[in-house]
Amino acid sequence: MCVQALPHMTSPTLVRSLAGLIGWLALTAVAAAIGGYASAHAGSFYQQLVRPDWAPPAWLFGPVWSALYLMMALAAWLVWRQGAARRTTNALVLYLVQLATNALWPWLFFAWRDGAAAFAEVLLLWGLILATLLEFWRVRPLAGALLIPYLIWVSFASVLTWATWQRNPQLLS
Repeated sequence: MCVQALPHMTSPTLVRSLAGLIGWLALTAVAAAIGGYASAHAGSFYQQLVRPDWAPPAWLFGPVWSALYLMMALAAWLVWRQGAARRTTNALVLYLVQLATNALWPWLFFAWRDGAAAFAEVLLLWGLILATLLEFWRVRPLAGALLIPYLIWVSFASVLTWATWQRNPQLLS
């Protein structure tokens, strides 16, 4: 019976992997913070909006987005760990583009109160998420699967953006 030694806990591979995880978590958190800054004081504005009956309460957005950002960062890390192949690089570039697009939406909706631009942008974001999910899936299926809840939530957010914009033309011009 052959027993292999466990890798040393401070091996370069483990250190690199943990540094990568921290990096993807940090990068994703920065994007979340940029978007979050635009909506940090949006509570009173959100309460003024005529929302559909099925709109979630304001308190739900924080926990949902926190979970989604965590899954997004983990998915990016899983893809990054696959190495610098062209497909991996393309998938991560797509991830960064959709992440920046994600950070823009709260600015359009809450800070600049532009319902039309926010709706157009969330549709673009949806397409970028789908493209990222498919590319991640090709590199590492688990990474793609981690983006499915994000795609579902942004699908819901797209409909909610449209419905809220249509009910509030005076506030979201």
